[in-house]
Amino acid sequence: MVMEEAVDGEMSLSNMVLGFMEDFERDHQRRLENDDDDDEGSSGGDTAESKAFWQTQHSQLHEALAKTSPAESRIRADTEEAVKSMRAAAACSCTGRGRPAARDCRLCMLRHVADRLRDAGYNSALCKSKWTRSPDIPSGEHSYVEVVVQTRSGKAVRVVVELSFRAEFEVARASAGYRALVTALPEAFVGRADRLRGVVKVMCAAAKQCMKENNMHMGPWRKHKYMQAKWLGTPERTAPAAVAATPVVVPSVTVVGSPEKQTKFRASMLTFDFGRNAVEVA
Repeated sequence: MVMEEAVDGEMSLSNMVLGFMEDFERDHQRRLENDDDDDEGSSGGDTAESKAFWQTQHSQLHEALAKTSPAESRIRADTEEAVKSMRAAAACSCTGRGRPAARDCRLCMLRHVADRLRDAGYNSALCKSKWTRSPDIPSGEHSYVEVVVQTRSGKAVRVVVELSFRAEFEVARASAGYRALVTALPEAFVGRADRLRGVVKVMCAAAKQCMKENNMHMGPWRKHKYMQAKWLGTPERTAPAAVAATPVVVPSVTVVGSPEKQTKFRASMLTFDFGRNAVEVA
């Protein structure tokens, strides 16, 4: 039984708890008021400072998306054809049979695009990025398609193919300025990693401003570091199983493909093939 009376001049347990809760409530209200003071004039997104910010973001985004090369344009056109062909066939390789909802199967779509680009002569592969938890962001993983092209100087350059790029930046209760930026994004992104880095930087800064204007918390999965990890880290590249008939080794990853294990896979399953397509990423 907990005594509620003061003993030897000391505060009882119930009074201590009550006092703590009252202090916590006062501190919480004080923080809210301070946040309101910091955000005053920007919550509606209609101040001169806010308008200038969104105009700058639109300009930077347009500049980043406008940059492209003939190689990127060809990859983009072939990617669009690959997506159209799979949607028309409505065939999902992960189940081995056609189904109307195939367009919603992201992994199958990525595999199909990677295979079609390889058939067209590109050095393409399905990629998976993985990152560990840090004090700023949670752990996670993300799949996309990567094409490695050779520049005139002989340097290998990564071209990222993200089929649901616009959806990666959509948020609930977005401000008008942020919604306009998201609308300006392509549904599918095809571009060099350095160009993608610029787009991600613009969109993450815009997301932070959007959260501030709406007095909303910025989720860690919206932060710049998290979004960069999806496409701009060092991914694991995989290619069709038919190509990887012998053991292959890549930095930090060792994959062994044996004849016994290969016979258990479907023809459309993927395994690692770094022997031919290894590329160094800065």
